[in-house]
Formats: sequence, C-alpha cells, structure tokens
Amino acid sequence: MKVGDKKVVTLTYELRQENPTGELIQKVDMDRPFVYLFGVGGLLPKFEDSLKGLQAGDTFSFGLTSDEAYGEVTDEAIIDLDKSIFEIDGVIDEDLLEIGNSITMQDQHGHPLEGIVMEVTDDTVKMDFNHPLAGENLHFSGKIIEVREASDEEVNHGHAHGPNGHNH
Repeated sequence: MKVGDKKVVTLTYELRQENPTGELIQKVDMDRPFVYLFGVGGLLPKFEDSLKGLQAGDTFSFGLTSDEAYGEVTDEAIIDLDKSIFEIDGVIDEDLLEIGNSITMQDQHGHPLEGIVMEVTDDTVKMDFNHPLAGENLHFSGKIIEVREASDEEVNHGHAHGPNGHNH
C-alpha cells in the first residue's frame, strides 16, 4: 500500500539543519514512531509531497528550503504586548516573563501560538511569535514503517488514532 490520502502512515525520521550531516534537531525512532493521517493538512505540504507514493520499507531523504518549511523570520511576528494581559487575579508572575521563556498564548481565532519573551519593560512585553525553525533550511531522512487504510472514524476526526482508539 502506498502513502496517499486517507492513509495512516507510521514512520521514523531524523530532522537536521541544512543537509544530511547538519545539526540534529529531532529524532523519531521505533520506540515512539510518528503516526499521522496523510493529506489532512496538518503537516508541511512539501513534506507530504516528498512522501507520497512511498510504501512500507522505503527510505527517504529530502531537503526543504526555509520557504518550503516554516518561512523566513519576520519582524511582523515580533510584537509588543501590554504587560497587563499577563495578569492573573491582578498579579503578574514575573518568573513567567523571564527573557527566553516560551509562553503559549492564543491568536484572535483561539489557536495556540508559542511566543518567546524577548524584552520586558514596566508596561510592555516584547514577544517573538516566529516559528522556532523559521529561516532554517531543513533535511529529513527516515523510513516508512507502515501504511494502512484510515478508518472512517479517523477520516471524520481528521487524525490517526492509536491501537486502543483515540491517541492524541
């Protein structure tokens, strides 16, 4: 069976900066393989394009430019926020606002966004909402472990389920 729409794909991979010998960013091995429903838009489009048509046992190795991955670092993603939005019951947790801390926030549509604290003043907090891999060329290499038909429930939910049902 080949990787394609409405297929659940199990794979292992290494993600590196730039090329096959670049700095290791992430390794997913057989202890906890990556399992996903192909074609639902949850992954980088070029990543999925590079796996389409492969089958169990096939290996892969491909690069993505920063534009094909998470885009370039943009100044528009660096925002000064009013410090008062970090108040809980009228108190600001100053430890939360340490430079370099990652804080999960929400955009105007309620979607989670990770921001890094860059600067704190008496009135504002400067946050960087660029993706951590923005501006990076990436290289993936790995192996397709299994390809199976997605269940109707998985297709309706838009994600793969684990062996005992939901596995989010």
